[in-house]
Amino acid sequence: MKWTLFDFKTAKEPWFEEATELYLKKIKPFTQLDVVRLKTISVDREDAESKKKFEEKVLLEKINADDFIILLDEKGKKFDSIEFSKQISKTIESGKKRGVFIIGGAFGVSDAIKKRSQLNICLSDMTMNHLVAEVMLLEQFYRSLTIINRIPYHNV
Repeated sequence: MKWTLFDFKTAKEPWFEEATELYLKKIKPFTQLDVVRLKTISVDREDAESKKKFEEKVLLEKINADDFIILLDEKGKKFDSIEFSKQISKTIESGKKRGVFIIGGAFGVSDAIKKRSQLNICLSDMTMNHLVAEVMLLEQFYRSLTIINRIPYHNV
């Protein structure tokens, strides 16, 4: 299974670029993960719905009918690392061609994207910057792959 991460990143931070490179390098021996940075529009807070609609259109053009969609959503289900690795394993075994992670924009994602996803996960009860969320996802994805492959990285 191939994997793709779609995000709407607007900021550039050296620490983020370094951490992303590190985890993509660690993930590479296990599977292919492409990170696709999507462009969004700038709007005032009062116009959040138009931004979500714009981002919905962009995402729906990028995802395929046979993708397994995992949405990072603050209202999603919480997993510990072992349970998350089980979800990743189930995704791999789903028969889908591609696993897709989606990190929405600053105002979240539309209901259409939420309905399209097969799994909605919450990384934390705390609100976090999108860059932090992405690094946390990459680390947990790598951790899941090591758990699945019984490689000593995760300490129980």
